[in-house]
Amino acid sequence: MPNRTFLTARWENLLMANYPVDPDILKPYLPHRTELDFWQGKCYVSLVGFLFLDTKVLGAAIPFHRNFEEFNLRFYVRHRAEEGWRRGVVFIKEVVPRRAIVLVANALYGEHYVRLPMDHDIRRGAESLDVEYRWRHRRRWNLIRAEAAPQGELLDPDSEGAFITEHYWGYTRIDDRRTTTYQVEHPSWRIHPVRDYEIDVDVEGLYGPAFAEYLDRPPSSIFLAEGSEVTVRRGMNL
Repeated sequence: MPNRTFLTARWENLLMANYPVDPDILKPYLPHRTELDFWQGKCYVSLVGFLFLDTKVLGAAIPFHRNFEEFNLRFYVRHRAEEGWRRGVVFIKEVVPRRAIVLVANALYGEHYVRLPMDHDIRRGAESLDVEYRWRHRRRWNLIRAEAAPQGELLDPDSEGAFITEHYWGYTRIDDRRTTTYQVEHPSWRIHPVRDYEIDVDVEGLYGPAFAEYLDRPPSSIFLAEGSEVTVRRGMNL
């Protein structure tokens, strides 16, 4: 098991919109030696926007790259290891505003980062917590926005929210026979129920027509995870 730390950061205000999809559309992205992970018989993908804060790589902060937004599309898998199932995520594409992040993550982890202009708004009040992430793609701004309850709630371990947030490994498909994996450590997150939301994403332009069929509909659920300190361990071949 990897034990050396590659990255530490704080992930905050993770806005997650979740969609059941046909498992067949994910098979081209499925890493070798993993299988799709289901919740109550359904296969999910999630659109996720959040903040990276106080980011350090190998213990060092990189100027102008400590705090930034990320938006990604991910799905859920598992891999049987000696100690049992390791449940994790696979990223279809990850959007960030910093070019160096794209170069490092794609080179070291085989991920699928792209750079686009990004921005965000976080407004905290006594009655609500309003969160919005924006990115510019094909000359227009896309966004995911929500108004949530100001107080977070403890996760029910058997809930959909726990399934979505508590996958603690990343898996990346290199080719038909090679997979890289890395461990992500963080405590269980409190969840802020979402009262109202808006999603305006060029799904076909970012991810292709197979995903547009599902993600151009309203999500089956959307919630805001509070976030925490995270540690990302060094990657290894599976």
